[in-house]
Amino acid sequence: MDNKTILFAAGGTGGHINPALAVAGLIRYLHPQANIHFVGTADRMEAKLVPAAGYAFHTIEISGFQRSFSPQNIKRNLLTVKRLLTVGGQVNRLLHELKPDIVVGFGSYVAGPVLRGAAKRGIATAIHEQNAYPGVTNKMLANLADKTMLASIEAADRMQCKHPPVTVGLPLRRELLHADRAISRNELNLDSRPMVLSMGGSQGARAINEAVVDMLGLLTKQGRTHFHHAYGQYGKWVPEAVRKAGVPANCAELTLREYIDDMPRCMAAADLVIARAGAATLAELQACGVPSILIPSPNVTENHQYHNAMTMVQRGAAVLIEEKDLTPQRLAQTVTELLGDPVKLTNMSKAARAMAVTDAAERIYMELCSFFEKKEPKKL
Repeated sequence: MDNKTILFAAGGTGGHINPALAVAGLIRYLHPQANIHFVGTADRMEAKLVPAAGYAFHTIEISGFQRSFSPQNIKRNLLTVKRLLTVGGQVNRLLHELKPDIVVGFGSYVAGPVLRGAAKRGIATAIHEQNAYPGVTNKMLANLADKTMLASIEAADRMQCKHPPVTVGLPLRRELLHADRAISRNELNLDSRPMVLSMGGSQGARAINEAVVDMLGLLTKQGRTHFHHAYGQYGKWVPEAVRKAGVPANCAELTLREYIDDMPRCMAAADLVIARAGAATLAELQACGVPSILIPSPNVTENHQYHNAMTMVQRGAAVLIEEKDLTPQRLAQTVTELLGDPVKLTNMSKAARAMAVTDAAERIYMELCSFFEKKEPKKL
């Protein structure tokens, strides 16, 4: 890939952007002369994450359709239609300027027009799908892309691909792959008691926050478990609610944080995780071999988090509680039962680790090299 120009299209959420950055980082390490560019939107996470990682960043004006029909969403959808009418010209100008050798899409609506434009120009294209139930954009692109790469084999039956797809896993941060449990627990000042890590995403899922608050009121009184809970951007009411639930302000067994910025440490230290079922979270659980209680978001396209979660549940690596069935009592009971059954926790841990793909970035790199390299790619 020396002197090749690679354009990554990724945006919207960290689940789309971080895997692309992981692959770009590996290419930059192995091929310092490669020209790596990203395209996204100016108002989403990629506008901060990509430049911070040191890559050239280009923007197009594109947005996704809103599924509900509130007056505000109708206005947003009209704006999306307007942008769809003009984005083709923006993409053509960008492709003409960069002349990429390959365009790689990592999902989200920003990838749609970029990959379609590249395919029309005869530029090599590849897409990566992170979910067991493919997103709308990748489902539409699969019959155009020269290569379709999957994080989960379950997605293969739900896509009409131009060529047979390949399963490569989901790229993860190296820090997470090498986190040490004993060191992590020592750094978090944990003793021999189990630690439960709970979170509802960077924004903070209200249903999870509400259930966890009351669960903490029930379980912290027992003093048998350490709890770490991340309540997210919109959960700043949680600390006060926890106090009202009866948890003492000086409870040594409880740590509340808005955001977990040391996920490798916390994940490695945890005995049980309560979380949504985004693809990145599941990949982290698998890599660390952590048993989990998964509460899929019902507010995502095609209910894909439920399908993600079921890949874990069916292999005995996780327990599923759908949000419609979530109560503090059920959550507390499930946590208590799992922590009280070390054999089951051990088996869940083994099942999760058996699903892990820890070399996903390397696999994707090899697939991309196949477009150019007739000889063996560089040694990893």
